[in-house]
Amino acid sequence: MSLYQLGDEQQASLQKIRKRVIEAIGKNMDLYGITLSAGHLYGLLFFADKPMTLDEMGREMEMSKTSMSTGVRTLLDLKMVNKVWSKGSRKDLYEVEYDWYQTFTDFFAIKWRKAVETNLLVLRKAMDELDKLMAQGEEYEEFKAILQQDRMKMKQAVAYYKWLDRLIDSMESEEIYKLIPKEEVRD
Repeated sequence: MSLYQLGDEQQASLQKIRKRVIEAIGKNMDLYGITLSAGHLYGLLFFADKPMTLDEMGREMEMSKTSMSTGVRTLLDLKMVNKVWSKGSRKDLYEVEYDWYQTFTDFFAIKWRKAVETNLLVLRKAMDELDKLMAQGEEYEEFKAILQQDRMKMKQAVAYYKWLDRLIDSMESEEIYKLIPKEEVRD
């Protein structure tokens, strides 16, 4: 059922409720590194009863097509919005990804995986450099002790990033839902 099939009073009441939810979504999107306006765009698409074009979003949000395009591109990159095809339409259409579990997994897997790879690379290189310094046979026991302490700290960091990598794997494979099941939605 379309919102426009409702009476004026019903539309106003529903729009007020939706606006409150869209505001909350927008404010919380900073968790994902998303601007408030892109968060509002996500909220608009969340309540849309059909996929929308950039022009439609721009009219609804009273924003320029450029701003809409930037926001949609951000949401597409984070897999929070999907581009969809519609027979007879020559314009790109967008709809929200309703599976918030998948959105969470996609977003954090992308961000965390990048951090894991970058930090493991840096840590392994640093540990190799420490090993070379220790192998030089320095006579200074204090220096070797500091090198060994630093190496142990780095090994602990490597262990953490390996654990985080396994956590990401469990999210992507959905094994995590065996430990923490998804909430069931009931009417």
